[in-house]
Amino acid sequence: MKNCLLTLFIALFPLLFFAQDLEIKGETLNPSESINDGTITVTASGGVSPYTYRWSNQSTPLNSNKAIGLTEGVPYTVVVTDAAGATKTAVYSVETGAITEVFNGTMTPAVATLGAVLFWDPFAAIGVYDPVVYADVKQIGVPDWTNTVENKYVLKQWLKPEGAEVSKDVPIAIITDNAGKEITVTSLAQGKLKHLTAEGQTIYNSENKKHVIEQGAHFFAQVVYDSPVVLTHPNGDPITKPIPFIVIWLVIGAVFFTLRMGFINFRGFKHAIDLARGKYDDPSAPGQVTHFQALATAVSGTVGLGNIAGVAVAVSIGGAGATFWMIVCGLLGMSMKFVECTLGVKYRDILPDGRVFGGPMNYLRHGLEKRQMKGLGRVLAGLFAVLAVGASFGGGNMFQANQSFEQLAGQFPVLVGNGFWFGIVTALLVGVVIIGGISSIAKVTGKVVPIMASIYVVAALAVIIMNIQNIGPAFSAIYEGAFSPSALKGGVIGVLVVGFQRAAFSNEAGVGSAAIAHSTAKTNHPPSEGFVALLEPFIDTVVVCTLTALVLIFTGMHEVEGMAGAQLTSDAFGSQISWFPYVLALAVFLFAFSTMISLSYYGMRAWTYLFGKSRKIEFIYKMFFLVFVVIGSSVSLGAVLDFSDMMILAMSFPNVIGLYIMSKEVKIDLDAYIIKLKANLLYKKQDVNK
Repeated sequence: MKNCLLTLFIALFPLLFFAQDLEIKGETLNPSESINDGTITVTASGGVSPYTYRWSNQSTPLNSNKAIGLTEGVPYTVVVTDAAGATKTAVYSVETGAITEVFNGTMTPAVATLGAVLFWDPFAAIGVYDPVVYADVKQIGVPDWTNTVENKYVLKQWLKPEGAEVSKDVPIAIITDNAGKEITVTSLAQGKLKHLTAEGQTIYNSENKKHVIEQGAHFFAQVVYDSPVVLTHPNGDPITKPIPFIVIWLVIGAVFFTLRMGFINFRGFKHAIDLARGKYDDPSAPGQVTHFQALATAVSGTVGLGNIAGVAVAVSIGGAGATFWMIVCGLLGMSMKFVECTLGVKYRDILPDGRVFGGPMNYLRHGLEKRQMKGLGRVLAGLFAVLAVGASFGGGNMFQANQSFEQLAGQFPVLVGNGFWFGIVTALLVGVVIIGGISSIAKVTGKVVPIMASIYVVAALAVIIMNIQNIGPAFSAIYEGAFSPSALKGGVIGVLVVGFQRAAFSNEAGVGSAAIAHSTAKTNHPPSEGFVALLEPFIDTVVVCTLTALVLIFTGMHEVEGMAGAQLTSDAFGSQISWFPYVLALAVFLFAFSTMISLSYYGMRAWTYLFGKSRKIEFIYKMFFLVFVVIGSSVSLGAVLDFSDMMILAMSFPNVIGLYIMSKEVKIDLDAYIIKLKANLLYKKQDVNK
């Protein structure tokens, strides 16, 4: 016994007396002037190997001592843990070089701060539910399966019985493809095996359209965990699916105004169509543009990249079921558009030279002042104006120019590296339009919007018709995905939130920007423009967004992993019409161009509210706007664009508060307007169809 203790002591003596403390050294690298390409490498010594590295950067794996793709100028934390449990924490930051890196690094914390407000989850904060994503089972599918595979897979033999306890990498089944090749499939996790397919049955057949559309058709087994497993990012942080406060804010508002206005979104739809067609256009009415031109201008500000890229993200995250909730939210948003655009016309100012100044700045200030809330009105109007100016320069300008250039350069290689000249040309085109004011903007959007929307809608319908045999499985996938989605999609609440989020962000109901465009309409009756405005979310979300989602689902592209955004939508169209990605790239440019000219007007009206209504002040804003077009096209500004894009959503806070306060006034005006309409007391064109 003494000899054993002596041997053990001799073996441990070096570890006890000569073991070094855990130490780490870090090295940073800024390889170029491009943003977000910083690298930090840490070297651990001492302690007991192996080491794990927990980075604050969520995309860096626990076993990696090197973090890449980092934002320059932003501090990153790494916690190194050795095999004995000793830890060492260090903070490193990649030095900035180019001015773009300085801007990006400075704005990243601002994005995080604004995001913490917009995407804060009040339900999780008070403990109503746990936003952490858990997995009850691990799905086992055909190895290396993709949605484009053309093959047939049959389950030949189970190697483990139903209910068997299996470990990771243990063979569980043999499957065969249509060439008779045998494939041995191993378990991807530890737990209890559940058979989803019987021996001799087909797992997946690419010729079966139901399989192509059905979510997860290639799965044939599950491993049920003994207890739910927390899904994590590569760095070990748990994955969460929160319910963002901004979505709650907008959706509750949409529901409230739908009820408060007596479902005006449905009962006013026919009259809205008549107004947009010009049936009630009074040429002598005050204003600058027709009902249709105001609608086209407002639609051009919302129909854009979000309808192409954003929907692809929503469907890839939330599955086919997100489409259903997207439509529901779009329908509800129609009522909120009605309220804000009615107020936009009611509280507008028309100068002697014919220029119109309207929108949330006016009704927040003067509408609340009328209710003895002068101080609150001034604060809300000022906050809205500041946010609107920032949003127009960023989300409505630089972001659009940047993303349209990226999309076009992806299809036309000659543009690569020529972002500056693309920006110059785009700025000239935008300048030609916006220098002429709202009348010029309305004329252009009145032509561009119908053209670009028609191209996109026709192409989408063509893809759907080419895959019309998939209509049953597609709508089945949407229904099942909306009401009984898998836990990995976040359950019903998760899919609902994804759908509502995409719709709210796309149609911008409650943001207030559209009220600026609609306030210029020629009308003597404010509710008439509210009726026209309610068509906006219908066109943007119920029509365009839904068509994008259906194209993705009908072609099976909603099953693609590792790809999202505009490229996914482009591939979906390209899978059916080989040359259409080129047309889509041009459509993206038109979407972006029309959004820029519309947002320039929104921003200009907010600018003049802050700095004065003279034409000189307007001209200064327009010059700034055109400069930012060039900057957005030629420089990647990362977090700067993200921050300014978020400002669009932030505009909804002051706006919706005002809408709640003035909702009674709008309801009274609506009831009075309906009485006049039924009594045939409104101006009405005769023989409008002749």
